[in-house]
Amino acid sequence: MNVRTEIAYGMFSDGCTALSWKTDEASFLAQNWDWQQEQAPNLIRLKIQQQSKPTIDMVTEAGIIGKIGLNSAGVGVCLNAIRARGVDFTKLPCHLALRACLESSSRSEAVEALNKAGVASACHILVADPTGGVGLECSHLDIINILMSSQNVVTHTNHFVNVHANVQESHHLPDSPFRLQRIDQLIRSCKQDPDIDDVALLLQDEENYPTAINRGPTDDSTLTTLFTIVMNLEKKIAHITLGRPTEGGAKLNLDPST
Repeated sequence: MNVRTEIAYGMFSDGCTALSWKTDEASFLAQNWDWQQEQAPNLIRLKIQQQSKPTIDMVTEAGIIGKIGLNSAGVGVCLNAIRARGVDFTKLPCHLALRACLESSSRSEAVEALNKAGVASACHILVADPTGGVGLECSHLDIINILMSSQNVVTHTNHFVNVHANVQESHHLPDSPFRLQRIDQLIRSCKQDPDIDDVALLLQDEENYPTAINRGPTDDSTLTTLFTIVMNLEKKIAHITLGRPTEGGAKLNLDPST
């Protein structure tokens, strides 16, 4: 289960739109996680307490030990799938890389660990803490760090935004560039002192529906938004809405400090 991305050589086709935004008052990390509707019953909340390590609170799939969430040190991670061929079995599998981030005490510690160990297959890992975020755009050959913009923002969807030499990407979601441009546009037009609800509202956007940030199924695909997560890493909390965020799904809160 935890090396499925590597076994499939990066051929998984889940979507996602993710953002990190450091404001004067908070450090937000958020994403919509898009995957096949049939996977929804397998989502679980997993809270992990370990000696001498931060407590982890995350949303994951049954059997997966590293996914999307935060820890009691205020470090959070999000994930964007990227479909590109190539795997290096000497490096950390994608989901173990996420777990390594969640066992870190700071963003810089997480980044150092992944840059040192490498990631075995293509993906984008967005890691943040109260000081802000950084994107780690990974292939089996390299990791390119995406630093915060002048607005202290990092955004990503499901394609490489940097050139990775000798890596073949298949561009499995043609809407990925649109969603990246759209989330950047929404952030620019948002007020500059947003709260957690303002950030959640960005992920409700339905421009270009059904292949929108807030995704719905199409005639030939059941790919849809299965949950929305918005973290405030200053407060070490996360708000989650199950299902498409405009459809009134169940809500839960993550709080690894309790």
